[in-house]
Amino acid sequence: MTSECLLCSASTSASGEEGEKKEQRGLVELCIEAATARSENVNKWRRQRRTLERLPSHLADAIIRRLLHRRLLFPTLLEVFRHSVEEVNLRGESCVDAEWMAYLGAFRHLHSLNIADCKNINNNALWPLSGLNSLKELDISRCSKITDSGIKHLLSIANLEKLSLSETGLTSDGVMLLTSLTNLHVLDLGGIPVTDKALCSMQVLTQLEYLDLWGSDISNIGAATLIKFLNLSFLNLAWTKVTRLPNLPSISCLNMSNCTIDSIFDGDHIAAAPLLKLIVTGANFVDSDKVLSKLQAHFLTFLDLSFSIIDNWNFLVNMEHLEHLDLRYSQITDILIEKVALSWENLRYLNLSNTLITSRALSVLAGCIPNLRYLILSYTSVDDASLAYISLTTSLRVVDLSHTAIRGFTGAGPEDSDRTLSFGAFQNLVHLKSLNLEDTKLVDGTLRPLSLIKSLECLYLKSDFLTDDSLHALASLQNLRLVSFRGAMLTDNGLLSYVPPRMLSTLDLRGCWLLSSDAILSFCKTHGRIDVRHEHVRDQNVSCSSSPFSATSANLSRHRMVKSPKASISKSSFVDERIKYSTEELLQLEHSFLSSCPPKDLQILPDILRRI
Repeated sequence: MTSECLLCSASTSASGEEGEKKEQRGLVELCIEAATARSENVNKWRRQRRTLERLPSHLADAIIRRLLHRRLLFPTLLEVFRHSVEEVNLRGESCVDAEWMAYLGAFRHLHSLNIADCKNINNNALWPLSGLNSLKELDISRCSKITDSGIKHLLSIANLEKLSLSETGLTSDGVMLLTSLTNLHVLDLGGIPVTDKALCSMQVLTQLEYLDLWGSDISNIGAATLIKFLNLSFLNLAWTKVTRLPNLPSISCLNMSNCTIDSIFDGDHIAAAPLLKLIVTGANFVDSDKVLSKLQAHFLTFLDLSFSIIDNWNFLVNMEHLEHLDLRYSQITDILIEKVALSWENLRYLNLSNTLITSRALSVLAGCIPNLRYLILSYTSVDDASLAYISLTTSLRVVDLSHTAIRGFTGAGPEDSDRTLSFGAFQNLVHLKSLNLEDTKLVDGTLRPLSLIKSLECLYLKSDFLTDDSLHALASLQNLRLVSFRGAMLTDNGLLSYVPPRMLSTLDLRGCWLLSSDAILSFCKTHGRIDVRHEHVRDQNVSCSSSPFSATSANLSRHRMVKSPKASISKSSFVDERIKYSTEELLQLEHSFLSSCPPKDLQILPDILRRI
């Protein structure tokens, strides 16, 4: 029996509930899904060992991933894949221990193994990997039980090219043992107390192209030895004592976040390094203009100066090839932007969050950033006057205006006739995919112009002054996949009468305190494909969808250098404001359309809702 027949035979016992969706997928994908649908299917094909031995590696890898996702993978099942699987990713799986590693050590063709964040992995668990010469990539980051003794088991893997050991129990002595792995191209030692002596001993690793030393004990003395790494293109020295770097001609990506920087490339000459990417988040420059002006400006395309203290911005004038610029929490102002905006023609990403800029800066940028795709303006003082200027950059894909002074209209008159809806200008943004308007001053009626942005896929709203009317106004956006309508005065009737767009997969209603659990449950049953997020959904463990948004990704970026606050919702964070009202008042609100009396201001809210 061929491997394809094996998978197809398993598919005959699987239910075909997805119908139309499955018809659009390839036969192989359907077979893999059927073969991994449930444990009964797995038991049928796991006994056909000869067929599994001939299974192509890409199919075996896909089956392993699917079994792991569905919690159907266990140590003894691994044995049937020992002749076919080349890549195994078990990152963050708490069940992985020495037993799993014993089976993985028998994988003769294993090329890549990721067991990062597996807390039960210890020194003894690494022993089965000894002599596994097929292994070229190994990630054991944040396996805190791994020490110098465990590293000795890896020294016999002669062909190892990529090794990640960040935040393990390794010491500087253990790092010096790695000198026998002469084929290493990538080495991640972040969070390990690597000393200058240990770094000096690593000069024999002449093929190193990527070296991560964040949080180490490296000083300027150790940094001076980096000139011996002739092929090094990526270097991370964040959170170290390094203040000066020698000229490193091969470096294209450098991270010196949270360092005190005197010189990036030491010497009086202009640096010869073709630096493409520079990350100096939270850095303190002795003389920012002197340090940054020495860079070869015509090479640099990525610059992150967020949280850094910059006293002179003249260096930006010559950086005409920048595509990514992050200025979060910097001292950039409207006046400074006027000086440098003309050099930003090639920008694709611009982050001005938590800066002192106003709508005046956007008027300056209009026409200067024709290729911009990502614009982040959260926590700034920009208001509705900026929207017309933003709309001139028609290439925009993502716009973040959260926590700004946006109201959705211009004019200060008391009547609707005195106001002009400001989002009408956004109809020019024909490529816009994501718009964040959380914690702005939006009221009902101001969102209607958004229906003109047919390309919109993600919309984030959070306001106390939005009601049923605003949610219903979004129904015409048929490409919406995610709608966040948090903290609004949404009623049961408003939710149940809402007709979601056909592509919608996630509806976030957290903080909509007028909603009852019965109404949410009814909506979930009617629209089972939608992942509904609300306090009542979690409390009652309502399963509304198998949407990929329903699970938190294990691959979220790790911001090691600057820990930004992460929003999280827990039971204790949900304040049930219904306690402020009587039963009769709640019934009046719950079964009525608030949209019939759209609040435009706190002062004209219904009497019932003006309670504090």
